[in-house]
Amino acid sequence: MKHLLTILFSSLFLISCSTSKKLNRQLNQQFKAEAFEQSFTGFMVYDPVKKKTLYDFNSQKYFTPASNIKLLTFYAGLKVLEDSIPALNYAVKNDSLVFWGTGDPSFLYSELPKSKVLSFLKNRKENLYYLPPVFTEEHFGPGWAWDDYNSYYSVERSAFPIYGNYAVFEFFPGESNPVSFPEIFERNLIPVQENSDRIRRSLEKNTFFYKPFTGTKGFTQIVPFKSSDELFVELLRDTLEKSVEILKIKPEDLSEIKTVYSIASDSLYKQMLQQSDNFLAEQTLLMVAGKISDSLKTDIAISHILEQHLNDLPDKPNWVDGSGLSRYNLITPRSMVFLLQKIANMTPSQRLFSLLPSGGRSGTLKNAYPAQEPYIFAKTGTLRYNHALSGFLKTKSGKVLIFSFINNNYPDSSEEIKKQMEIILKGIHENY
Repeated sequence: MKHLLTILFSSLFLISCSTSKKLNRQLNQQFKAEAFEQSFTGFMVYDPVKKKTLYDFNSQKYFTPASNIKLLTFYAGLKVLEDSIPALNYAVKNDSLVFWGTGDPSFLYSELPKSKVLSFLKNRKENLYYLPPVFTEEHFGPGWAWDDYNSYYSVERSAFPIYGNYAVFEFFPGESNPVSFPEIFERNLIPVQENSDRIRRSLEKNTFFYKPFTGTKGFTQIVPFKSSDELFVELLRDTLEKSVEILKIKPEDLSEIKTVYSIASDSLYKQMLQQSDNFLAEQTLLMVAGKISDSLKTDIAISHILEQHLNDLPDKPNWVDGSGLSRYNLITPRSMVFLLQKIANMTPSQRLFSLLPSGGRSGTLKNAYPAQEPYIFAKTGTLRYNHALSGFLKTKSGKVLIFSFINNNYPDSSEEIKKQMEIILKGIHENY
C-alpha cells in the first residue's frame, strides 16, 4: 500500500511539473507577440495555495499602474475605515449645531445609495454652522493632467463634497440653452459662437461657455465645478431650504463630538472598483487620513498604510494619489500580487469578487473576457498608452490564481495589447 501511494504521489508530482513546464513554454512564446515586443510589459501569476509563482515576466520592474492604484486605496479603506462611511462630525452648542466634513463623497452623489446626511441636516432644529476642517490639499493631485479639468473623471477633491463635485448640463432639441443641475449654475452659463458643441468651463472659476444648441439629438454633459467652502454652503442652503452659515474659527468649548454615518462602505468600494470612479478613490484616502489624524491629507493616509501595513511588499511603490490619475505612481507586478494576497486574506472571496469587475458581466470588464461563467475578477487601469489588469483568475480545474498584468508605452491603441492579454489569461484558465 505504501509503495502504491509513493507511485501515486510521484505521478501527481510529474503531472504537476509537466503542466508547469508546458505553461511556461506557451507563455514564453506568447510574450514574443509584436504587441509586447513594442511595449514595456510585466506579468506575474501566482498560486496562493501552493505559494508558488507560476510565471514571471519582468515582475520586478516598475510600471505606471493607472487605476490599478485603486487596489492600494481599497486596501487602505479596508484597514482603516469601518463597515459604514463616516459622513460628518458635529457638536451641539446651545441652539447651534456645528458640523464639519470627513471627506465622505456620498452626499447627494447620484452614483451611490442615498446618504443619511440630507435627512439629518434637514430635520435638525438647531441653527446650522459649517466649520471647514483642516484641508490643505490642492484640488488636483500631483501629476494629474491639468487640461483634464473639464472632464467628468477629473473632479476636484474637497473636504465635504456635494453632488459629486460636478454639474450636469442637458441639451434638448429645440432649446438653444442647456438646463443645469444644480440649477444655480445656469447663472454662470455664457453663450459663445466660437465654442465647440460641448460645454467648456473656465479654468479658474465656475463660468461655463457653450455654443447655442441647434442639434436634433439631445445630450448630457458632466462638468466638474470649482470647489470652495462658500459654494458648498450655498448649494447646501439651496438643497435644505434653510440657513447655513460658515464658521471661520472653531469654538473652543465644543464637547461631545458625535459622528453621523452615511452609507455602507462596500457600496462605495463597489462603485470605486467596478466603475473605476476616481472621485471616490481620492475621497477614500482623505477619509482614511481623517480617521488617523486631524487633517484630511492624502500623504498622511499613504504614509500610514505604507509604513504600518505594506512595509513588507517586495518593492516599495511610489504611491501619490488615490485614483491612479497621476503618472508619478509606480509599482511592480509582484508587489501588486502581494497586495492582492493581503486583500484576499482579509476579505471572503464571495464578497471580494462581488466588488471587483468580473469578465463579461460587470463594471469595466463587462465587455471583456466573456465566458459562460466569469473567470476574471480584476481591476482595470488605463491611461493613454498604458493598460493594466490585476486581480484573480479562476481556472477550469477549480484553482484561484492571483495575477498582475501591466503594459506601458505601447505606441498605438490598447486593442492589440488587450487581445494578447486575453489569449494569455484564457489559456491559463483552460489549461492550469
